[in-house]
Amino acid sequence: MPQEKVSLTAILGPTNTGKTHLAVERMCAHSSGMIGFPLRLLAREIYDRVVAIKGVNQVALITGEERIEPPHARWYCCTVESMPVQKDFAFVAIDEGQLGADPERGHIFTDRILHARGREETMILGSESLRPLIRTLLAEAEIISRPRFSVLSYAGTKKLSRLPKRSAIVAFSIEQVYAVAETLRRMRGGAAVVMGALSPRTRNAQVAMFQSGEVDYLVATDAIGMGLNLDVSHVAFASLSKFDGTRRRRLTVAEMAQIAGRAGRHQRDGSFGTLAGEGSEFSPEEVLAIENHEFPRLDWLYWRDAEPRLDSVATLIADLESRPDRPGLMPAPRAIDLSVLKRLSEMPDVQALIRHPVDVARLWEVASLPDFRQMGEEHHSRFVGSLWHYLGQGDRVLPQSLFAGELARLDNIQGDVDTLSARIAGVRTWTYIAHRIDWLADPAVMAERARALETKLSDALHDALRQRFVDRRTAMLLRKTVGDSALFPVEIDGANRVLVDGEDIGTLQGFSFRVDPSAKAGDRKLLLAAAERHLTGLLRQKARDVAMAEDSDFALASDGDGKPAILWKGEPLGLLTKGRSLMQPVFTPVKAVAGLEGDALREIAVRAESWIETQLAKAMGGIVGLQQLSQQADVDGNVRALAVQLAEAGGIAGRHYLADAIAALPKDARGAARKGGIVFGALDIYHHAALKPAAAKWRAALFAARDGRSMPQLPPESAVHLKEWKFAHPGEARNAGYRRVGDEYVRIDLAERVIKKAHEARGQVNSFSMDMAFATSLGLSDAGLKALMRDAGFRYMEAPAEKAETQEELDATAVQCPVSGNDQDGLVIHDQTESEGATPDNNPVDAMQAVPLAQPVHLTHWRWVGLPKPRPQEQRTQRARPVRPKPKDTANSKANPERVPPKAKDASPPSALALQLAALKGLKF
Repeated sequence: MPQEKVSLTAILGPTNTGKTHLAVERMCAHSSGMIGFPLRLLAREIYDRVVAIKGVNQVALITGEERIEPPHARWYCCTVESMPVQKDFAFVAIDEGQLGADPERGHIFTDRILHARGREETMILGSESLRPLIRTLLAEAEIISRPRFSVLSYAGTKKLSRLPKRSAIVAFSIEQVYAVAETLRRMRGGAAVVMGALSPRTRNAQVAMFQSGEVDYLVATDAIGMGLNLDVSHVAFASLSKFDGTRRRRLTVAEMAQIAGRAGRHQRDGSFGTLAGEGSEFSPEEVLAIENHEFPRLDWLYWRDAEPRLDSVATLIADLESRPDRPGLMPAPRAIDLSVLKRLSEMPDVQALIRHPVDVARLWEVASLPDFRQMGEEHHSRFVGSLWHYLGQGDRVLPQSLFAGELARLDNIQGDVDTLSARIAGVRTWTYIAHRIDWLADPAVMAERARALETKLSDALHDALRQRFVDRRTAMLLRKTVGDSALFPVEIDGANRVLVDGEDIGTLQGFSFRVDPSAKAGDRKLLLAAAERHLTGLLRQKARDVAMAEDSDFALASDGDGKPAILWKGEPLGLLTKGRSLMQPVFTPVKAVAGLEGDALREIAVRAESWIETQLAKAMGGIVGLQQLSQQADVDGNVRALAVQLAEAGGIAGRHYLADAIAALPKDARGAARKGGIVFGALDIYHHAALKPAAAKWRAALFAARDGRSMPQLPPESAVHLKEWKFAHPGEARNAGYRRVGDEYVRIDLAERVIKKAHEARGQVNSFSMDMAFATSLGLSDAGLKALMRDAGFRYMEAPAEKAETQEELDATAVQCPVSGNDQDGLVIHDQTESEGATPDNNPVDAMQAVPLAQPVHLTHWRWVGLPKPRPQEQRTQRARPVRPKPKDTANSKANPERVPPKAKDASPPSALALQLAALKGLKF
């Protein structure tokens, strides 16, 4: 029977020609077969495909870090370096044959092209640039050209934000890959990341995200140019240069075409271009060559002796550095394995273990260990030397404890992307070692442990990549256009979190949307836009709720900046700002409310203004009464003028401020003023309703709105005396209903009551004594009392010499006397008639008055000097009075001789009882 002719075919053409698919079909058609791929990722992809056809027990996968070889496997998927060329296969194929021109790995591809053969059929797959060398090196080969299925066209330069969906961005450094992926996460919700250093499991998980549409962008190194089958429509180059291990150089046209060719699939067209702002652009000649698939032909392939002599290390090195004797071949540049071998040959402890060609072969195996960790020639040589210490002597295997200890050190899933990637690179080194069956005593067990650890770290790396470079929330929001926004459910949970299609985008407080605090700064704009798009209906309904709300749902309070704000259910609707008058503030919606559309904004504004008007009428009845008084035609004009000035002052004003109006007021007109609610005090003039707590709160808000100030904090409603309180300026104290006395504050109506009692005790004389138990009950200190009396025109005097019973006798007698009924009167201020409603709310003083027995009398002594006459209006200034040192009380008579009271005439001293009764009843002696 004639022997079947051996077929040698070179399938050449650009990418997207189905060359790999054809090779897989041909291999499966034979009884056995093997394909060598440039990348372990691609080998794994094809392995999964063949397993689906032939079954898991019939297919083997062999790479540097992974070895799946069932006992009866007939179809092998391998990396080019790991091809078991000693085995016999019916079909053999070498993918990406043009990589024979690669300075680092080219000599391995060249060797496989020259020597790897199937007994029935051999295929060499590559680009058209390989054609002349196939003619030179393999004259008997049949060359078949495969045209591209679809059109590849140049799309120019595009910004990253303008890239179409299903785009792949190719970068040539890890830093650039990360930078692009980070930007896409912010702009487009994320990207999948594919790099040659990733484990197959991580790479497959990342590609699955892209293929399933979870993300629309892929960021990769030039690894995708080596046959990875991806659903890519556009390839964008982040750079057109790369570091090739020796220098940074511009990509060749063939390399550009290899990568750009990933765009488009089968008969679907693709495009390529560059990223704007990266400083890289294709030349017209490069664009033309890529589009027409016309590349410079290769002049040579790199070659190195695949079967060097092993007589000695020197002979081995000489053969590895020998030159080829065939045209079309060039000596391979010095690779990392040869560099490591030379360094090891110079180490005395290494040389001491080399005694036989078997040792030379063993040393060459160890020196060929790939530098997965990218440690560099020197560090990698030291690591290999440490392994040779075990592999070159004794049992010639690595101790299991060493292997297990290294895996234990790497068994840690904590850390960022770079940390996990470094650990996986370390595991890849030990996985490669475990697949050398004569380097370990129990390689199968160690290989399984290494594979399990790589799987564990790969899953952690995938999660880290996903967490760092993918934002599902952003991606989901970006995929929802304005037209379909109503199709996606929007809800607010009990914690006011806004969920769009189940994704938490932030919280809604009132009408204000607040971005999720966990969102990065670059995502805020996107989430705000998403909220604006999806929350329109909910906000419109909230506006209707405000319009129909009860008065109890609203409140007046200060916002975060201290400005007077109107709240609805605790959330701000707007601010009070300056209007035409104090009682006519303007409601200014906050930004979130102001952004609502027409009817919704109008409903909120009308309801808020209505509530403000109602509250002013209720709380500011004093000012409303003054305004009504100023408009009564039957009232004296001077009374109406006084009412206008007092209303403009908020219902409370110092007497000096209204001095001109009071001076012009006829005595017979004061009754009408009092009937209108005006209280004439010795120091302050006010409407009786202006001291209520609600009035004080609204008055503070109205003045803050008018003056553009922050709304002050008000004292507790029940406070009559403030010891530690500080107001920013006297106006704040007056608006709150308090008068400053020294370093203290006392409520205005109670200060007037103290002054009234002093005038009642004085009668018609200038010097007098009185019991200040009422002032003391308010909490006034001696200094505060003296300051109040000084403001009212009184000066403190030292007690005169005793001429009668002792103070102890006075106190003992006073305990037996009831409190005078005059001291139990309501809050009646000097120059005020008693009328219903003239007493402020929440007065604790009356309770303090209701004691069954009089307390011991402590008389204080005062001298009336009178209030200064008010200056004409034109002479009044706002300048602060200079601070003068207070004269000591003991020196008062010397410092002010003109004010020394006249010497009292000699008279018989009154009895102690008479003194007490006189003090309690306000009688003089």
